[in-house]
Amino acid sequence: MSTMKFCRECNNILYPKEDRDQKLLLYACRNCDHQEAADNNCVYRNEVHHTADERTQVLQDVASDPTLPRTKDVRCSRCKHGEAVFFQATARGEEGMTLFFVCCNPNCGYRWRD
Repeated sequence: MSTMKFCRECNNILYPKEDRDQKLLLYACRNCDHQEAADNNCVYRNEVHHTADERTQVLQDVASDPTLPRTKDVRCSRCKHGEAVFFQATARGEEGMTLFFVCCNPNCGYRWRD
């Protein structure tokens, strides 16, 4: 995959553009009429590499997500806090959905499932 491309005519950024008639990916300048064929059809690639700690941090951040439902009907077994965020997801190696809870105490973030 290539990095950013620049126009040979005016040195502005070249942007991906589709030629639907010839079914080609082009890079075109928005300032002048210069365009060139792409040498690779990959425009953008996002590789995510997680460590175990990063995954845990993502789950702790879930507690501050205002779009997720909260409940005061459960109590955290670690810190005894009385509020948790909950969501459904598939558990690794299991079929069907599992109900997950994450403690809303910012110093805890304990996760458990129902």
